[in-house]
Amino acid sequence: MGTATDEVIQRLYEAPPDGFVAARTAAIEQARKAGDRATAKRLAALKKPTVAAWVVNLLALRRPELVEELAGLATALRDAQRGLDGEALRELTAQRRQVVSALVSAAGKLARAEEPGIKLPLAEVEATLTAAMAEPEIAAQVRTGRLIRAATYAGFGEVPRPRLRLVTDAPDEAEEEGDDAEVIELPQPSARERAADERRRREREQRKRELRRRLGSAQAAERRADEQLEKAENAERDAGHVVEDLDAELAELERRRTEAQAEVARRKQARRDAERAAAAARREVGDVQAALEDLEGDEPD
Repeated sequence: MGTATDEVIQRLYEAPPDGFVAARTAAIEQARKAGDRATAKRLAALKKPTVAAWVVNLLALRRPELVEELAGLATALRDAQRGLDGEALRELTAQRRQVVSALVSAAGKLARAEEPGIKLPLAEVEATLTAAMAEPEIAAQVRTGRLIRAATYAGFGEVPRPRLRLVTDAPDEAEEEGDDAEVIELPQPSARERAADERRRREREQRKRELRRRLGSAQAAERRADEQLEKAENAERDAGHVVEDLDAELAELERRRTEAQAEVARRKQARRDAERAAAAARREVGDVQAALEDLEGDEPD
């Protein structure tokens, strides 16, 4: 039974890739607020899947029985290869194509239901499922539902070929002279055929070296890109925290501004009241002075 964190991770890899970073950031923040640093660190290490990887993840998470069917067919195909069963190989190879095609179709339906109108790289999905049939390690990765990129496989390898021999009609001589007299090897390839085979071998080796070189460069570029992505995500989170802090400061400043405006209004009203009181006092002083002058004027000399 999966943990709560496993369920969160499953939801991340089931959702369309466009929202992966935002959803992961929200999950990390939730874990941090809960004081669960281990979960936050685990979530921060998750990588955003490509669209093709997401489609395969949907298939593995929503229809795991189809992925298991694919794995069972892969086992049967490898057994047929080891047993040099040509008829079974032909039948299983045809079946493989049908099963992979059906799984690609099922995965496409799941993805379109989740994200209508999305452009799906179904060729990469097919290549990944084909690779899962050839490589148990890739199959195991597919089963997790947490692929981050599509996989490829050049082919299902070469089936070991038996050494062809022609049995003679001289059993007595075979008993006397041993196995070398019992069989006759088929004619050796001509010099031209050997040269062609050698040329093809050299070309394959050169191609392998070139592909390994490209793989090394691609892996190095991937590591650099992942590092840059991680730095960008960390910077994004830090910037988000700064914005949150500034929002909090702005809210506090706005509260203080509102209080200050109210205080200004109160002080203005107090000033007006004081002005009216002062005016009334001045009028009273004038009236009293005038009355006093009148009285003093009416007194006899």
